Amino acid sequence: MSSTGFRVTDHGVRRVLSYERQREVLRRVRVRGAGNVNELATIIGVSPSTIRRDLTELDEQGLLRRVHGGASVPDSEGEVAHIAREAAHTEQKLRIGEAAAKLVRNHSTILVTGGTTTEAMLVHLHGREGLTVITNGLNVAMELSRQPAITVVVLGGVLRHAELSLLGALAEDAMKDFHVDAAFIGAYGVDPVTGLSGASVLEASTDRRLLDRVPAVVALADSSKFGRRGPVRLAGIDQVATLITDTGAPAAAVAALAEAEVDVRLV
Repeated sequence: MSSTGFRVTDHGVRRVLSYERQREVLRRVRVRGAGNVNELATIIGVSPSTIRRDLTELDEQGLLRRVHGGASVPDSEGEVAHIAREAAHTEQKLRIGEAAAKLVRNHSTILVTGGTTTEAMLVHLHGREGLTVITNGLNVAMELSRQPAITVVVLGGVLRHAELSLLGALAEDAMKDFHVDAAFIGAYGVDPVTGLSGASVLEASTDRRLLDRVPAVVALADSSKFGRRGPVRLAGIDQVATLITDTGAPAAAVAALAEAEVDVRLV
């Protein structure tokens, strides 16, 4: 019996837990505009099959749209296609994120920019001592809000709604007040000659200025990013200390990066 005198059945407890879990799933999908099964399962701590059932039920209620590999609250069919493509590389991103987190030392200060690949490393930062994370990504800050032992500094700026990132002079000027040990960033494209590129001119411009104040850049990019080139350069190869990617990365590109003295880690 509960303290109120009503009997609480196992079925009732399961329904409450299911409701809370689905509410958390829906919150995450709505904040990012999308979510994929394996990432949600890892973050929430349940099996992928449980997340699939939750997404199906939420889709049936009209609260989100089920797509291959995950779900979305899209504005267009084109966005659905984009989310489906991103879901295809989920396993690689999870491995890359875990490998990146292993490079983070206790009592260090790191910069983490927004993106699905950098977001995959956040859950693996649990247990770090004296860690400070500086970010211009609201999604990064929200993920780390679940880890109170980590000090989170959010740079100000103008919100780019699609990516939940804060851009412009406010973010760039705020970095002057911090000493950062390393930056962990994603990229739209990776080229062994020209370096890392971004898809958004505005976002890449801010990220580039943030990186100017960082002694070591760790790039997180799955193999699909090789051979792509965005409209603006994010970082030159000479700025990249370490690149973490998956084993599907082209061998010639990996060799060229190694020749340029980039520490390439295949996971």
